[in-house]
Amino acid sequence: MKFKRYCKTLKLVDDPVLIEQYKKAHGIGRVWPEIREGMKEVGILDMEIYIHGTSLFMIMDTVADFDHEKAFAELAQKPRQAEWEAHMAQFQQSSETASADEKWQLMERIYELDQKMAYPASDGQLKEI
Repeated sequence: MKFKRYCKTLKLVDDPVLIEQYKKAHGIGRVWPEIREGMKEVGILDMEIYIHGTSLFMIMDTVADFDHEKAFAELAQKPRQAEWEAHMAQFQQSSETASADEKWQLMERIYELDQKMAYPASDGQLKEI
């Protein structure tokens, strides 16, 4: 199966109480169902978020023909997406009106074990399992 992988980063507000609340908001069963469904509808297959201090790192796997710009424009129009982004903004170093795509910055891959190709961050990394 072929898929694309995107890696993104975001900074949280440096407040231990807010960071714990952010982590709880992303706990098992806590993310609003409309948010999960909207991501699946635009072609996101899997997503993981990791934290270290105030830094977040996201791994996002998508369908192989995923168009990042188009998908995030569509995602922004999904039910409750703007409400979720406004709610999450209290924890993040961003504005309340910023979309997910404006907050989460694409990261450039600079190394991969046995790397054979380079990909611009906005194109994702074509993978196969």
